[in-house]
Amino acid sequence: MIGAALVRRLAAGGHTVTGISRSRRAGWIQWDPARGALDPRALEGVDAIVHLAGRSLAAGRWTGGVRRQMWASRVDAGRRLAEAAARMDPPPRVYVTASAVGFYGDRGDEVLVESSGRGAGFLAELCEAWEQAAQPAAAAGARVVAVRSGVVVESLTGRLRLPFSLGLGARLGAGGQWLAWILLDDIARLYAHALAADTLHGAVNGVAPEPVTNAEFTRALAGAFGRPAFLAVPAWALHLGLGREMAAQTLLASQRAVPARAQADGFTYVAPKIEAAIRRALGRGEG
Repeated sequence: MIGAALVRRLAAGGHTVTGISRSRRAGWIQWDPARGALDPRALEGVDAIVHLAGRSLAAGRWTGGVRRQMWASRVDAGRRLAEAAARMDPPPRVYVTASAVGFYGDRGDEVLVESSGRGAGFLAELCEAWEQAAQPAAAAGARVVAVRSGVVVESLTGRLRLPFSLGLGARLGAGGQWLAWILLDDIARLYAHALAADTLHGAVNGVAPEPVTNAEFTRALAGAFGRPAFLAVPAWALHLGLGREMAAQTLLASQRAVPARAQADGFTYVAPKIEAAIRRALGRGEG
């Protein structure tokens, strides 16, 4: 979803964008990371690389096999891509890798900026390794940026539209956990900013400036449909349905992340508040 939005934005700005895919697609580079290294000659003429690949964290229970796929698609593929970038002559001027606010783990009410330390748990370890996989590109002289994305609002409204429109919206657990969110348009704009802004490097929180609690998000989404939001899904039910580890590190984790570096670099937001972002995501105007 982010990749498609970013490609549209870059192409509209006059940039030439080449995709990399496991499948054969006209005009794209075909590469299966599981089968070996990427030939740097395939990247000839490329001056910027964005690594967005990764098996969805919500694609199923975190079994051993799923965890290996999540790791391989982010860390192993990212390292091989960065190694190919390092072997280019010349190397790309900038290498941007996706990451996530899962880096911080479950941190309660703590305000999280990019200098905040890594949290505990599998997801935090995955995000740290994901970011470190870009080091070969950095060692070759590329400016490296890791965008620690929050939850994209459109991904939530797409899944929750039906129950909330029927008045069946529910907070998760106690609802006090903080949600770091961002509008799709804003995260695509932030990636484009990371590619262009020579002043930006290292970790960057890809989130809106005003995180909300799960209960606040639930009320805002229900309000957009003119519906109440009195229901709650207890934590034990989420543990039962998703597995304790997955539920605790995703839906019930609290990440009060703010975009300190992006704002310090002059980045501004189309939708800094959750109510306006939800309206935009639902196609109900600019709010």
